[in-house]
Amino acid sequence: MKKFNIRKVLDGLKEQASSSVSSGQSGAPENNLMHETLQSENFQLCKTVRHGFPYQPSSMAHDPVQKILAIGTQSGALRLFGRPGVECYCQHESGAAVISLQFLINEGALVSALADDSVHLWNLRQRRPAILHSLKFNRERITFVHLPFQSKWLYIGTEKGNIHIVNVESFTLSGYVIMWNKAIELSSKAHPGPVVHISDNPMDEGKLIIGYEAGIVVLWDLKSKKADYRYTYDEAIHSVAWHHEGKQFICSHSDGTLTIWNIKGQGKPFQTITPHGKQPKDGKKPEPCKPILKVEYKTTRLGDPFMILSGGLSYDTVGRRPCLTVMHGKSTAVLEMDYPIVDFLTLCETPYSNDFQEPYAVVVLLEKDLVVIDLAQNGYPIFENPYPLTIHESPVTCCEYFADCPVDLIPALYSVGSRQKRQGYSKKEWPISGGNWGLGTQSYPEIIITGHADGTVKFWDASAIMLQVLYKLKTAKVFEKSRNNKEDKQNTEIVDEDPFAIQIMAWCPESRMLCVAGVSANLIIYRFSRQEITTEVVQLLEVRLQYEVNDMESPPEGGGGGDRDLPTPGTASPSPQTTGPPTHPSTSSNSSDGVRDNVPCLKVRSTPLKQSSGYQVELVVQLVWVSGEPPQQITSLALNSSYGLIVFGNSNGLAVVDYLQKTVLLNLGTVELYGSNDPYQRQARSPRKTRQPAGGLCDINEGSASEDRCKSPTSGKLSFSMLELCVFSPCVRVLYLSVLSSTVLLSVCPPRGANPLDHRDNSFSRSRSSSVTSIDKEAREAITSFHFCETFARKGDSAITPCLYVGTSLGTVLAVALNLPPAGEQRLLQPVIVLPSGTLARLKGSILRMAFLDNTGTFLPPAFETWYEPNAAGADSEERDKARKRRPVSVSPSTSQELQESQYAVVCSEKQAKVIALPSQNCIFKHSITETSFVLRADVVQMNIGNCVACFCANGHIMTLSLPGLRPLLDVNYLPLTDMRIARTFCFTNLGQAMYLTSPTEIQRITYSQETCENLQEMLGELFTPVETPEAPNRGFFKGLFGGGATSLDREELFGETQAGKASRGLAQHIPGPQGLEGMKGAASGVVADLARARIALDERGQKLGELDERTAAMLASADSFGKHAHDMMLKCKDKKWYQF
Repeated sequence: MKKFNIRKVLDGLKEQASSSVSSGQSGAPENNLMHETLQSENFQLCKTVRHGFPYQPSSMAHDPVQKILAIGTQSGALRLFGRPGVECYCQHESGAAVISLQFLINEGALVSALADDSVHLWNLRQRRPAILHSLKFNRERITFVHLPFQSKWLYIGTEKGNIHIVNVESFTLSGYVIMWNKAIELSSKAHPGPVVHISDNPMDEGKLIIGYEAGIVVLWDLKSKKADYRYTYDEAIHSVAWHHEGKQFICSHSDGTLTIWNIKGQGKPFQTITPHGKQPKDGKKPEPCKPILKVEYKTTRLGDPFMILSGGLSYDTVGRRPCLTVMHGKSTAVLEMDYPIVDFLTLCETPYSNDFQEPYAVVVLLEKDLVVIDLAQNGYPIFENPYPLTIHESPVTCCEYFADCPVDLIPALYSVGSRQKRQGYSKKEWPISGGNWGLGTQSYPEIIITGHADGTVKFWDASAIMLQVLYKLKTAKVFEKSRNNKEDKQNTEIVDEDPFAIQIMAWCPESRMLCVAGVSANLIIYRFSRQEITTEVVQLLEVRLQYEVNDMESPPEGGGGGDRDLPTPGTASPSPQTTGPPTHPSTSSNSSDGVRDNVPCLKVRSTPLKQSSGYQVELVVQLVWVSGEPPQQITSLALNSSYGLIVFGNSNGLAVVDYLQKTVLLNLGTVELYGSNDPYQRQARSPRKTRQPAGGLCDINEGSASEDRCKSPTSGKLSFSMLELCVFSPCVRVLYLSVLSSTVLLSVCPPRGANPLDHRDNSFSRSRSSSVTSIDKEAREAITSFHFCETFARKGDSAITPCLYVGTSLGTVLAVALNLPPAGEQRLLQPVIVLPSGTLARLKGSILRMAFLDNTGTFLPPAFETWYEPNAAGADSEERDKARKRRPVSVSPSTSQELQESQYAVVCSEKQAKVIALPSQNCIFKHSITETSFVLRADVVQMNIGNCVACFCANGHIMTLSLPGLRPLLDVNYLPLTDMRIARTFCFTNLGQAMYLTSPTEIQRITYSQETCENLQEMLGELFTPVETPEAPNRGFFKGLFGGGATSLDREELFGETQAGKASRGLAQHIPGPQGLEGMKGAASGVVADLARARIALDERGQKLGELDERTAAMLASADSFGKHAHDMMLKCKDKKWYQF
């Protein structure tokens, strides 16, 4: 009895219809094939961690005791950084820009103020921070926020010039309000503008300094509720900073000046400084400069104070980069930055503002970078940034993600990458060192590879939800720098900018072979080596891959019949043409009318190339211009290290390259792969009059010429020919194989076992809906995917052979058989024969992914070669030869299995997924993934207990399907496609991991594994760690005697409801968070968090016991004093009579 599957009912009518078709076609095999281990409960989708630089940063804050850094962005995101490897990402639901951040220093909490006039309190004592309270202002716009150290009262300045006070424990407004008109009174006739600064006097908490944008500064007495002093300047104010003694403060202005004021000296400033202004000799006012956006004034115990400022440059410095100025004593250092400065903070030894600050570093937040400057060393060197913030150093153009890599791969990449590090950094440790690492058990190696617009490729260690750059490869070194010749650019380059940008990457982790395809229709094949070499001549292959057909199903030209014009041997043909390895440097050819022909888009360098250890160029393949038409960009790419082959395709066709023999094996238009089974009526165009054979299709009598043209550039003695194809009829192909100057004529009939097209699939036509994975909407069929495998090349085969499966934009899967010579020396001497073998299947939409399973459902990875040192000598070279002779053994099915299905091909397109039994080529399972959208990315991935198909659709759904039954296991509406960047960079990998570029500077990693989601809490790092607050500065004997030290203020009494009253109800709305105030004591789970909470509880208990002891001692002293006074009174009154009292 067949088991009823309730999931198919719950998945909706759309999936139910497709599932019913699938079960109707293959209900019996579903029960008899194999047991599927993966179930729906094995899947759960959640975000894990976000890496990279915060996109569009807007504010910053630092906790000097916990030593953690917070950065807010214009999209409402929060990024928190501790020690290297401790990062956290949070998001405000509103998405409004974060305008200000304030830490509750050493209390594990953070206050954020947003552009939508809301204030939020974040609990940082848990691994995933959460909002405890929110306050939304309704009548006034927030412009500035200030929270004094060890205070629970938050000052909020507004655009109207008023200041409101919030209790951060209850997040309620106090009735105490400082109104702008009360603050300035009659000192100004106009409105002073928004509040741009609030801070309390370091030596007197009862005195508050308020800076207004128009140039007015007010020293406000909180107790008397009036202004003590007012300071007026005729230029707008951007920031204010105190001297630690509380007797002076400094303001920065819009004309590039700094004014220093004594708090008791009204009228004029004590000193005016123009750091970058030219001082006239006649004593006039210096020329105005750009605004100084921020200034900080930090003192040292033994030396001169530091004045650090951003902006203020002279207007005549056109084109000068943004600068940070450090003024220390008589020296002024101007530090140029690569990007505009958003904010900066000075890191000091003490959190107390009334003590010598002793600054040791400056954190500078730029628009696209984070820089930390060492103030203690001469020359102010920067610290080496350990965070993965350089993802966007050049824009990311493509990504690949690999989980469960070979264990020796990350150390190998790190060893060669460590030699690329820059010198001149500060020798001190990174100053932002708070938090603790997680205790996750996930230990398998993970690597992320990013391709960039400037041609660089970066390898990242992504193990255990961390990210660290391992190695950086610059592919542009292979090419000569482009000239600034506009005519040249128009004629040869096919992109306006970034001609070296990486478009596709193929990587074999086991052999460490790497192939990258660029936007200029070029391929570079790299081999990994630990030794440096110098390459005298870079090996180059140029390929003519140009195929022309009329639109499908279009009437023949001139109204004639549908018969094709068949070319004759020796004449130009509309089929693609291939040029063998040219003499380097390559030569361009122009026709008589100046049309570019046989010219690559980029010029490979002709001078010797010094290649350091790491990835070294093995071969460069370039597509060339054909009769004035540029080559099409490469759309698909695959590499197989065991076969020594690279295959790539575009909208014209495909080419197979043997990178061991440095030759092109196959160069075909897509239509030529079909043979007689082409399902579309395509009309061949007449060849162009300007088209030249250019060493393309060979004549029967051209054996010697072909032999010379296909000679390997690596050996002058070796002579062999590649496989050439000429099309004489749609049914018969004639292959010329020229080996050692002997010409052999091979007649190839239509591939046996060519699968006639499934009649069920003839009813549909190619969807013309907008699809980012479709190559174009033209009639020509593009190559969209490849897969190397050892499988059955034809229907009914009894033995498996090396094959290449090809997927096209019209949903067709085609097989190409590979005849490889034996491994070792013969592999380098004998040619590889490539034969198209017919059609395997047709699906709706472009083919995205192909994979193979054995008869038990186990994933069959492509054959690979283990890595060896290519530049080894002596004993190492013998090991290299042994490694090259080894090839993974593929077991052919036994005779008893010949009539049974031995393998299953899994094919996924934009619309469908199919499982096809081999060698019978019967479709046993079919599933319609989506009808209204299309799949952007599909991968066959290995989980801990089985395999599945993972899909990401343009409508935002992430889905997984079981194998081989294609049962829906997960369907979550996660992220709608809002940007092409997401579609270009989204990728799945094994063990339930996935990633995409969520912004131009950030990588978002997600998991769809239930096991990983359960362990995620332990894997995440902790931001808050119990640390003792430093002791307050000693007031000294005389300051304590004469009252010269800092004076405290009872803010609870002043701002509390008893004295200040209640705030206006309509002013702000309180929104409680998902947690209560108890969450501040730590809501994290796990052993570390429990220990932290226990430690906090013990500290609090000890503190309370200490307070109890102090109270007991005080009561005892009071009782002793009372007893003494009573005894003295008794002695005094002992001898007195009653009338003497």
